[in-house]
Amino acid sequence: HPFFNNQLWQGVDAVGLAGLYLAHSLKTSIYTYEVAPVFLLVENAVLQKIQDLCGFTEGDGIFCPGGSMSNMYAINLARYQINPEVKTRGVRGYQQSIIFASDVSHYSAIKGASFMGIGSDNIEKVKSDDRGRMIPDELEKAIVSTKAKGDSPLIVIATSGTTVQGAYDPLDKIADVCEKHGVWLHVDGAWGGSVLLSRQHKYKMKGVHRADSFSWCLHKMMGVPIQCSVLVLNKKGDLLKRCHGVSASYLFQSDKFYGAGYDTGDKSLQCSRLADAFKAWFMWKAKGDLLLEREIDHKFDLAKQCADMLRNREGFRLLWEPECTNVCFWYIPPSLRNLPDGPELFDKLHKFAPLLKQEMMTSGVLMMAYQPVKDKVNFWQMIFSNSEFTHQHLVKMIDLFERLAQEIEI
Repeated sequence: HPFFNNQLWQGVDAVGLAGLYLAHSLKTSIYTYEVAPVFLLVENAVLQKIQDLCGFTEGDGIFCPGGSMSNMYAINLARYQINPEVKTRGVRGYQQSIIFASDVSHYSAIKGASFMGIGSDNIEKVKSDDRGRMIPDELEKAIVSTKAKGDSPLIVIATSGTTVQGAYDPLDKIADVCEKHGVWLHVDGAWGGSVLLSRQHKYKMKGVHRADSFSWCLHKMMGVPIQCSVLVLNKKGDLLKRCHGVSASYLFQSDKFYGAGYDTGDKSLQCSRLADAFKAWFMWKAKGDLLLEREIDHKFDLAKQCADMLRNREGFRLLWEPECTNVCFWYIPPSLRNLPDGPELFDKLHKFAPLLKQEMMTSGVLMMAYQPVKDKVNFWQMIFSNSEFTHQHLVKMIDLFERLAQEIEI
């Protein structure tokens, strides 16, 4: 539905859908070359393409079941690099590891810390500015403080395209801090990583080539069918296999005639794994870099058009100029427009949002997300990740939003 605007993934790409049908119809798992020869070669080709986009001169990678798991892989790899024995001996006896992420970063860091026995209390939430970008000076203060306490800085998770505000952390400055203190830098580009396809917008990720790892959900802005998430490393060697591998003899025999290096399944925490890379490869081959670039630029253009429209439309208040394709705003219904900014207005706006969302869901004609962030009460975000969405769709969607909103009494 063109007016499904609720999540970071939207629309259906016909080429990607064909790739999904092909991958699923062959019903195989990509752990060994003998059962998935083409799919494994395709995965390696897509991984190499993404490494090239990042500017990684050498490295490794794996497709993961979602962006959250990609980030968790990065945490686990960073820990293994510091203390390889944690794989066999567990976490007892080591310094407490600390994860650094911005105060508006994705919640997968919290889940990963809990899942891996690091503990969610051991995530240092680094202050971000009013646009949602991590402040490098605050990061350095947090790392220095961690060391002074006798704890061990484990990983810094920078974000390229935060979930709500679409903010891009300043990667070069963050990389300076990480290199100074010898801390693994992971870039979570699950949402905003698609700017690597755009000559016009890739400057937002300047410095990504200095990261140790990078995650990207190709099923979001790029439009590959769900799920299609990847982790690539900027490190020579077989870190993924050493960290995750157990050399199950019924799958990964060392005396295969074609060479064990073709079997990549031991790099993954999974055994069975879908051929997610094939969907991306199929789309990339069909569209090429230039068409994918035009689609990304189109989505950024729509976000700018939307911001311009809302800025000049009565009742709408734009919260930030969009840095990505997230357009965040308050809608103030006619009955509240005479109220000055203050507790009464903001309390009513906060309560208004879930009522309007209920109206959207029961009417079945529009879906849009709301949420609070820091000191901002519930606000709305329009997200542009559907390549088929047009300016005409945008005008109709804003009109429809306003019509539904005016039916709510507050």
